Order: sequence, then structure tokens, then C-alpha cells
Amino acid sequence: MLNLRRAVGEVELIDARSGDPRVAALRRDGVDLDEGMAVRHGGRLYHGAEAVQLLAALSAPGGMMRALLKSPRRAALIYPLLRAGRRLTLRLLGRPPIG
Repeated sequence: MLNLRRAVGEVELIDARSGDPRVAALRRDGVDLDEGMAVRHGGRLYHGAEAVQLLAALSAPGGMMRALLKSPRRAALIYPLLRAGRRLTLRLLGRPPIG
């Protein structure tokens, strides 16, 4: 996150469990936030592996995540593991899916 902010400036994170109207808009647009993160950039919506790859590509050079995920192919391979880790963590914490 620090490398991303260094490279692009302010980054706004939105809690998908909040009542933020942008979360509801994503749901109406068919975006399943349990299946992956969503990023709006340059007037376009990115979801899942594509979103994480974009964030890595936009980040300042030198970060581990940038090195691992800036390639679309590597991001597509690694993202399911990241998503599985998130699901496991939420389950261990007793938190339900966003759905």
C-alpha cells in the first residue's frame, strides 16, 4: 500500500461490509466481492486478478508485491492463492462472506 501511495498518491479503500453506496453499485453491476477485490482506475473497473495486477503495476518499483504480481500471467496464477488465504483468515476469525 505504501508503494502504491508513493506512486499514485491518495488511494481510497472502501470497506465492502459497509453501507457505502459504491459497494451497492458494484453489486448491482454484478461484481461479487467475495470472489475478488474491485478497483476503479481511469474510468474502468478491474476485478480479481486483473485488479491486483493493476495495483502491482501502478506501485512504485521495489516492492515484493509488484515483482510478484505485475505480470498478468503471474497475477492470474497467484491470485487464487491470495483469495484462499483471505477466505481461510475470515473463517478463522468467524466472519461471514460479504455476500
